[in-house]
Amino acid sequence: MYRHAGFTEPVTFIGLDALQSMRAELTTAELLKTVNSAWRDIRAAKSFGGKAVLSLPEEEFWSRPEFQPFKADFTEQRLGWKLSSLYSVNAEFGAVKIIGANAFNRRLGLPRSTSTIVLLEKMTMRPVAILDGTAISATRTGTYASKVFQRCFPEQEKISVFVFGAGPVARAAISCLDHIGSDRIREIFVRSRTFEGAEPMIGVLRAQTTIPLIPVADNSRLCDCAFVVTASNARQPIFEDRELLADAVTLHLGGDEVPQPYLVRALRTGTVVCDSLAMVSHRRSQSLALHFWRNGLSLETVGPLLGIRELSASQDWYLKQAGPVCITCVGLPMLDLYVAQATFEKYARARDGFSSSN
Repeated sequence: MYRHAGFTEPVTFIGLDALQSMRAELTTAELLKTVNSAWRDIRAAKSFGGKAVLSLPEEEFWSRPEFQPFKADFTEQRLGWKLSSLYSVNAEFGAVKIIGANAFNRRLGLPRSTSTIVLLEKMTMRPVAILDGTAISATRTGTYASKVFQRCFPEQEKISVFVFGAGPVARAAISCLDHIGSDRIREIFVRSRTFEGAEPMIGVLRAQTTIPLIPVADNSRLCDCAFVVTASNARQPIFEDRELLADAVTLHLGGDEVPQPYLVRALRTGTVVCDSLAMVSHRRSQSLALHFWRNGLSLETVGPLLGIRELSASQDWYLKQAGPVCITCVGLPMLDLYVAQATFEKYARARDGFSSSN
């Protein structure tokens, strides 16, 4: 009879407190190793998945009397009020991640989004563990920064980096960049929606990183940066095309925060990439997908005709050439699966080791 560790055992719930108490959170080195394994399987079609998003109208939220007094505070950022489901499989496991998000949550002292991951044994599709996926989501998204940096900047010259945002994703991106690029990144400029907003994150990271982190109040240093990462929740563009280096690499992990002139220039003269054309197109919350939708077109349909590449494709997605490089990533569900699996396995080893010593 078929046997698997999760076939008859009770489902394990693993919260963040449990991971921390058992020292089972993945280190940055473990995280990047896990994600590299995921990318190899994704490109070899050994792991695949999908995403469904239910976006709710902001008008409904602001129509509630208890929320109306705060509406003016959100003129420059979108609520991003939605319920999402990401599902994927690999050789051993399946996973479903459920995400509830609303930027207003921060007013309540809560994370903007909360994720729960159900890890399932693949053959039976029975649950093995339920994990708090909020930190997992942020860290897996942050790994895109290191992946892009390694591919687009393989030479040894030093560059400067500009990061928009001061939330968990920006923090994870900086940690990953510091781990793989501390000898090649001169400095990282960090701009949040308010100057004070970046200080808590930078205060924590300065004790953990070696790259100088410099908070800024405007985009005046953007022209010095070869690599730009956007991880904000802005409602409108957060930079102008003229502020960028002509051949800058930009990585977009947020929403509709990229100006149309830059997208047009990248499409005409540069390299445009998505992690998945279909998922970025279907989500339709980021600037690239919205650019085509506003013109009555579909990114998924038009993208291949325009030569837009995919990180998840089997062929190489980046060929160095003149012009800007614009990369939009929505977050592949397969990355969640691999990080959740590695986290569960590390937790199980720590738990078993603790049990055997007592």
